[in-house]
Amino acid sequence: MNVSIIIPTYNPGKKFKVLIKKLLENLRHLQGEMEIIIIDSCSSDGSLDFIEDKKIKIIKIKKSEFNHGGTRNFGANIAKGEVLVFITQDALPANDYAIKKLIEPLLSNNSIGMTYGRQLPHPNADYFGSFARGFNYPTESSIKTKADKHKLGIKTVFVSNSFAAYNKEILLSKIGGFPKDTILSEDTYVAAKLIKSGYSIAYTGEAEVYHSHNYTIWQEFNRYFDIGTFYGRENWILKEFSAAEKEGNKFVITQLKDIWKSRRIYLFPSFFLRNSMKLIGYKLGIKENLLPVYIKKKISMHKQFWD
Repeated sequence: MNVSIIIPTYNPGKKFKVLIKKLLENLRHLQGEMEIIIIDSCSSDGSLDFIEDKKIKIIKIKKSEFNHGGTRNFGANIAKGEVLVFITQDALPANDYAIKKLIEPLLSNNSIGMTYGRQLPHPNADYFGSFARGFNYPTESSIKTKADKHKLGIKTVFVSNSFAAYNKEILLSKIGGFPKDTILSEDTYVAAKLIKSGYSIAYTGEAEVYHSHNYTIWQEFNRYFDIGTFYGRENWILKEFSAAEKEGNKFVITQLKDIWKSRRIYLFPSFFLRNSMKLIGYKLGIKENLLPVYIKKKISMHKQFWD
């Protein structure tokens, strides 16, 4: 089975060399033709200058042309592989078998349209970044189908393109690829389309990458404004899989109990402010059509989207 790894980049920094080395080590454990496609939004930090391997293709696009869904569609359409692996520039495979484990469900089950791996917190992750990874990415693998939506709700279509693999034919021919006009969550959009169309999604707990963020409270607000914008514009997903607030409430209650149990009482002020700002950001995003563009651009994490 031929595999294509697609990485959107913009000024990825010195650590990108470590990611490429790790990906090449992973490819040695796969059979078939392999390639790495880097779609770079005109990086200016020189972080791609070291690349000489013939397996790696670098394609330059204008920074203004980047779009979470459209750029990944571009990579998918030029890729030679039947399996498409997407990874972000700030993720790092935890071992040399992460990609092999990630794609195994696609190779063994034709009804699975995509898989996504387990994200571990970086060694320097703060409490909130670490907790989010543990809550959203358990050790146990699972397969999600349409039958699970009444039990899992919005979690049925929880996925992440930070480390995910797709059956190329299903993604492009059956689903129509990623959306070209969403502010983020292009992966959630495709996941919802897959489940609605009768395909399954595999979560592979053995396919591990390090990927986490130490967001400030303001950045959490920005991010959740964008998430609200996505769900406000794609409200068919909420109608199909229940409101995202239910999962959010579960997250908050679980986190509160964990802070109390671990005796991190000093985190309570940050906990309440952080989660309040996330909720306010989400609610504003849902109603973003009532806000002027200049305000939306100021409070959004993805400001280019509003240009």
